[in-house]
Amino acid sequence: MQTTLAPLFDVDQAAFMQRGISLNVGSCGTDLQPSVARAVGCRISADRRTVRLLVSARQAAAVIAHLEQGGALAAVFSEPSTHRTVQLKGQGAAVEAPVPGDLATVARYRDGLVEELRPLGFAPALVRALLACPDSDIVALCFTPCAAFSQTPGADAGRALKAGA
Repeated sequence: MQTTLAPLFDVDQAAFMQRGISLNVGSCGTDLQPSVARAVGCRISADRRTVRLLVSARQAAAVIAHLEQGGALAAVFSEPSTHRTVQLKGQGAAVEAPVPGDLATVARYRDGLVEELRPLGFAPALVRALLACPDSDIVALCFTPCAAFSQTPGADAGRALKAGA
């Protein structure tokens, strides 16, 4: 019998994670050495059970190697202007080639992070340089979250998210 897991976060939280905010993904190898990379976009399935983080294969090479060794994945979604932060954890992430819509997601994400950081004094050229990589280098890290937390600084940091809607 197949078990269907309920989503760990609600529709508003999913929308937040897919905006132009800071996206980072990490893992560790069998030697417990950590790896981290910046993601350049996120797509969440309509049922909120699958997360697709878009990364540069070259820039995320260590993370990808750790995931291929069976390492766990942690993804952090943080809005610089407010420090609102969400963390997802998962196991068994797959590395996949881009599918239709992925590159458009990356373009929207880059534009969104430029607009998020502009009021904080970051020049658009600097933000675009931070996110630069050729489209041909984009891959997706796909996983089903097994844990989701609010990591916004304050009393609720570390609180498990709830999927209300």
